[in-house]
Amino acid sequence: MHRRPPRLFPPFLLLIAVLLLTGCGVDGDQAALCGKLIPAFESGPITILGTEALGGDEPALRLTYRAETGTHWIACRFGGRFFDSRRHELVMVATDRMGRLRPMQFTMLRIWAGLPAARLGLPPDTAGPERGPQTDWAPLLFFLQQLINAATVACVYGLLALGYTLVYGILGQINLAMGELTMIGAMLTAMGAAALGMAGLGSLPLAVLGVFATVMAFTAVQGWTMDRLVFRRLRRTHNHTPLIAAVGLSIAYQEGMRLLHGARDWWPAQFLAERHELLSDGAFTVTALTSQAVILLMTGGLYALLWAVMQRTAYGRAHRACADDVGAAELVGVDVDRTVATTFAVGGALAAAAGAVIALYYGGVNFYTGYLIGFKALAAAVVGGIGSVPGAMLGGALLGLVETFWSAYFAIAYKDIVAFGLLTLFLIYRPDGLMGRSRGRGD
Repeated sequence: MHRRPPRLFPPFLLLIAVLLLTGCGVDGDQAALCGKLIPAFESGPITILGTEALGGDEPALRLTYRAETGTHWIACRFGGRFFDSRRHELVMVATDRMGRLRPMQFTMLRIWAGLPAARLGLPPDTAGPERGPQTDWAPLLFFLQQLINAATVACVYGLLALGYTLVYGILGQINLAMGELTMIGAMLTAMGAAALGMAGLGSLPLAVLGVFATVMAFTAVQGWTMDRLVFRRLRRTHNHTPLIAAVGLSIAYQEGMRLLHGARDWWPAQFLAERHELLSDGAFTVTALTSQAVILLMTGGLYALLWAVMQRTAYGRAHRACADDVGAAELVGVDVDRTVATTFAVGGALAAAAGAVIALYYGGVNFYTGYLIGFKALAAAVVGGIGSVPGAMLGGALLGLVETFWSAYFAIAYKDIVAFGLLTLFLIYRPDGLMGRSRGRGD
């Protein structure tokens, strides 16, 4: 008798089984999207070692990868599965070193990745509250908003430019490692802010002020040590050896911080981030953060304190004497070595203040933070008149205005070119700067 072979699995049941099994695997699009986030945490080449699905109500996966810093993983959670409309909506990101990202870190990561609105987890219309029709006042309000934004940028450049100009005023030499003192100040401030957050003290102004004072004191010691171990030994040389030594110090600080803390960014919690509406025409609102007012007051207070120190103290008189003529100051009994060391310490403290502003207002600090900021602050010092304390603040304000307004009205990609182009014009047509004076020491 002829018997038909049994049908092990009807075709339509096989299709259903395949579809059900796909829901238990890893979505390739989600894995690719999660993989694109890895360069935000690693600077070198990356090799994906494996991908695995994680349990939970929402779909999640974990990528294991190898980088220069070792083997790590990143986990991503999404809003939907294979056939859901929210399958590309990123809900959460965690790493083995940072844990689950805080809301501000998560937002900045999504913006860094350049995800469209649907993948950001935002509704299609992200314009915010409904705005009224544009009025004739809107351009003026936009202009005022850029002035407020420029003030904060000017504080960063001005404080660091003061460090450059104090050292140059007394030695006639540029310390290119000053930007790395800003980086150290920013990194220490970020770590201090993280410690305050874990202790539940992040909202206490006195605790934050204590972090500021500690960081400035530590970086002042770094500046003093820099002079004591390096520049004092090269003070009698009349060539470019001190400049080359400063470049070496800059690289040493960068690489030392990278080896100690890694290449990843630190994202401290924003300080006093309350937003206040100042003016509005219904279409555009001028706003300012509490932190911006605190930064302006802090910068103004430091500038006033520096002015008082330079005008009313023995150190200020010694500094001005050395700036006029080091040899004559030494002949009348001025301790030049101590005055120069104190100047390096004061410059280091001011650089740390600039780093604190970067960490708590802008965020995203790493071992490379001080490089470009340092050169821009040097440009500000030259534009204002290097060697002049008021000129450093004026140059910082001018550079902050130029950079902010260019970014607001023109292509932001060219703002650095404009900043250094301004420096080039001043070096050609007004090498002494706005408030500088001609030097007679051959520097």
